[in-house]
Amino acid sequence: MLSLSSRGYRAIAPDLRGYGDTDAPPSSSSSYTAFHIVGDLVGLLDSLGLDRVLPGGATTGGLLLPGISACSGPIGNLERQRKNLLELTPEDCKKDDVNYYAAKFNQKGFTGGLNYYRALDLTWEQTAPWTGLQIKVPVKFVVGDEDVTYTTPGVKEYIHDGAFKSVVPLLEELVVMEGVGYFLNEEKPEEISAHIYDFIRGLLSVHAMVL
Repeated sequence: MLSLSSRGYRAIAPDLRGYGDTDAPPSSSSSYTAFHIVGDLVGLLDSLGLDRVLPGGATTGGLLLPGISACSGPIGNLERQRKNLLELTPEDCKKDDVNYYAAKFNQKGFTGGLNYYRALDLTWEQTAPWTGLQIKVPVKFVVGDEDVTYTTPGVKEYIHDGAFKSVVPLLEELVVMEGVGYFLNEEKPEEISAHIYDFIRGLLSVHAMVL
């Protein structure tokens, strides 16, 4: 956020429903499907008067980006991160970060966050009509080589042998960061900020040439 804003960009990082400062009731998991979250974010963009954004997301946010890109414009940025939380060490977690997370979860508890997982089957059913649909926006994909999903048998082959590219035909860059897992933005904040900035700058320069 600070890295992008210091370069003159307007950066927005909302809490998803059920987290932090949101007022969404956490009781019903059926209100936590991808459609609900995309609707929340589109409503936020409408309230801010923005009709064109460059979305970026991690984990759940990464899964929602195709929907956001379809609603907000042709430019998108996909950054996905996963790691087994049991692998985290004290060095991975700064005291200020831990205190911040603890304060936010103290506000709403864990129910909202868990509801995303409880709603996965419903989201899967609701998005069935889009099975096989290509993501046709420019994409930069960043993953850590210690990511538990990346190291799952078959995933590396899917990503590197062409299958991933067939689903994301406008994939501009695939970055595998060494020695990094789930918390890319916390484990390597400067590198992640540089990756995002370079992607934005490249897209905007191409877009300016087209105009």
